[in-house]
Amino acid sequence: MTKYWTLLIAAGVTEVGWVSGLKHASNWWEWLLTAVALAFSFWSLMEVTRVLPIGTAYAAFTGIGAAGTVIGEAVFFEGALNAAKLALVALMIVGIVGLKATSGPKSKSDVEAGGTN
Repeated sequence: MTKYWTLLIAAGVTEVGWVSGLKHASNWWEWLLTAVALAFSFWSLMEVTRVLPIGTAYAAFTGIGAAGTVIGEAVFFEGALNAAKLALVALMIVGIVGLKATSGPKSKSDVEAGGTN
């Protein structure tokens, strides 16, 4: 199970990369990195949803991406960051942790039907 959550976190982090790349890429290799990050993040999300519930996985994926993008924009691109934004990012992180704590794997029959492992 930890393997899939690790992969989901990696997918969310690479989502931050490709979203930032869509805004800030300015040459061919930055666009290539953006495309690779996009492909990896969605491939990872598809793999994770074979084991984790889709609602939980997608909520965590988008939450990690949204929180990471807000923080990354402030840290790397001098974006505006205030107490309200930080509080809302913290709330998203609490929600993601809560989803992880309350969700288990799909049922064994669902996993077998999906063809994983």
